[in-house]
Amino acid sequence: MEFVTAVPTAEFNTFVENHPTKSHFLQSPFWGETSRHRGLVPHYLGVREKGKLIAAAMLLEKKLPFGYGHFYAPRGFVLDYSNDSLLEFFTRCVGDYVRKRKGLYFKIDPDIKLHRIDKDARPITDGENNYRLVEKLLSLGYRHFGYNKNFEASQPRYTFRIKTDDDWPEIEKRFSASTRQRIRKAMQYGVEVKIGTAEDVKTFYRLTAATERRKNIFQHEYEFYTRFYEIFDQGGHVKLFLGRAYPAEIVKKIESELARCLADLAKLEQKAAANGGRNLQKQLDQLNRQIAKLEENKRLFTAYSDKYPEGVTVSAQMIVFYGDKGWVLYAGNHDDLTETFANYLVYCEHIKYAHEHGIKYYDQFGTVGDLRQDNPLLGLHEFKKKFGGEYTEFIGEFTYVTNSPLYFVFTVLVPFYRKIVNLLLRRRKKDEV
Repeated sequence: MEFVTAVPTAEFNTFVENHPTKSHFLQSPFWGETSRHRGLVPHYLGVREKGKLIAAAMLLEKKLPFGYGHFYAPRGFVLDYSNDSLLEFFTRCVGDYVRKRKGLYFKIDPDIKLHRIDKDARPITDGENNYRLVEKLLSLGYRHFGYNKNFEASQPRYTFRIKTDDDWPEIEKRFSASTRQRIRKAMQYGVEVKIGTAEDVKTFYRLTAATERRKNIFQHEYEFYTRFYEIFDQGGHVKLFLGRAYPAEIVKKIESELARCLADLAKLEQKAAANGGRNLQKQLDQLNRQIAKLEENKRLFTAYSDKYPEGVTVSAQMIVFYGDKGWVLYAGNHDDLTETFANYLVYCEHIKYAHEHGIKYYDQFGTVGDLRQDNPLLGLHEFKKKFGGEYTEFIGEFTYVTNSPLYFVFTVLVPFYRKIVNLLLRRRKKDEV
């Protein structure tokens, strides 16, 4: 085996994209180039045997003061983890490579399942597991971040994965009943779903900004999304799905349904008058409730129609396809017109797109393992759960330290110092008030 540095990006991409088990967009040169614009330096490493790549890893270098740095292989390494000798060899070589470049450590967090879990995140004891691999990594000198339950590590340790190479009726059947109902409702409201272009990133960004304000979640800057789209679009790896609602058209549909219900009510009242209302009161009450709801919806959507006479994009979701997998990465929804359930239809449409384009697994890119009712992230979990993916727990994040003294300084002493300084500054401001 031969350790290789500076693997040509075309060769690297071909190997990663076509790897049978560990292909991941976060190990692609596309993500490497995206990260370069965020101040990180990608390094493309590999192992060749008889001239052919058998392992690869893109390490992102973060520069630190005094020429030091640390490295991270997001969702790496890309190799056969059952091959102990290859894993040992690559770990040792990467460690030497990082050490020579004044790196304090490198991290990996492969998307390898820890074990099967049930809907409540409890391990299925007689199911498949990768406990042996965890022990192997520890024996090689890696330090385990731990079995975190939320988003404390670099990447989510839990996700939902939808098997999209099944027949479409089977995929759709795994959606929850309420999800199927909301998708039908969005279709009845005439929500239009299309795949956008680079020009639509502005609209996407406005919706993510609205979602950030509403839910207090992290959002990238606009330049990140435009650059991300531009880079991944070069290989045809990104799609932007947009859901647009037309309130004026919805009002017309409501008026038509309201007219029908009022006509039915008139006939029913006439019939009730003729026979004294025997056995018809329940139908009358039901029809009156339906009319009241339609009148309420007419007022609501008329107001929306006045506000958005030409219609408005209310949901936007950015998807990455790489190899035989897809990932739902970023999404934003409008403050208004949530009653149309456009986000459900958009989600359904890009799952269907994945199914129709040969994608085997569709990763919803992160959920939680902490399912307590007071967890503020539980709503995100419940939404993703509704689409019937397999609840998945990964083995987690592992750190390989290459400079123990400075690792302690930069990861323990410096953060502690900053914490004390910030505390003193807050106290000083408090005393000055």
